[in-house]
Amino acid sequence: MCFNYPLRRNGFSLVELSIVLVILGLLAGGVLSGQSLIRAAELRAVSTEYSRYVAATYSFRDKYFALPGDITNATSFWGTSANCPGTLAQGSTDKTTCNGDGNGLIDANGLTSPTRNELFRFWQHLANAGLIEGSYNGVLADPAGYFASADVTNSPKSKLGTGIWYSGSEDNTGGTSNGAMFNYNFSTRFFLGGKNPPSWPSISLMSASEAWNIDTKSDDGQAGRGKITARVGNNCTSAATGADFAATYSLTQSGNNCFLNMMY
Repeated sequence: MCFNYPLRRNGFSLVELSIVLVILGLLAGGVLSGQSLIRAAELRAVSTEYSRYVAATYSFRDKYFALPGDITNATSFWGTSANCPGTLAQGSTDKTTCNGDGNGLIDANGLTSPTRNELFRFWQHLANAGLIEGSYNGVLADPAGYFASADVTNSPKSKLGTGIWYSGSEDNTGGTSNGAMFNYNFSTRFFLGGKNPPSWPSISLMSASEAWNIDTKSDDGQAGRGKITARVGNNCTSAATGADFAATYSLTQSGNNCFLNMMY
């Protein structure tokens, strides 16, 4: 006896396909929502980091009567490094350090031929004093010069993307020092930008709306005024030059077009 059974075809019904698409949509939405939450947390962390480093700097100055990095008797507290000011291959592996010149600035003193490493001894001195977490070697990371030299060996990493915190002083009053910055004398400032070797952290790290958010929370929300200023132009601000102090953030622009100068 012969039986003819109908062929069975394996596949999804429309209902099953609909369920799969709904699940995929929920997963995609969850991933995007999760990414947004992570980014929001990173942005909140920037304001916290800024406040922490400002407070640490003030505490150091109150205790040692000088700025970290610039202090002239740092070796009296933590011992003298075997090599001062130290080079790329001569960073401190302990608290031993070098003195600053006491001029009230966190400066480079010679850029590619430095007489001191104040920009990076700054973070080492704060860590030595127990005012910030971490361990920093106090020397430049790249022999090409100071402005290619900030990395996690000598400067704190931000929780925001590839951000690196950079300390230093720069007089850009006439706009001759840096065309990407507003024309101020940044005598004591932090700089927050993205790290993309071998560049120093001048890489744009955040969108204009994100920079505005940080500026508004920690300062006045004005791109070219106050303690916090942003990048000139570059779809970050409306400024055509660094002299346009009334510039606004380019909030309609997308992409990471901004870095921040944060004075204290």
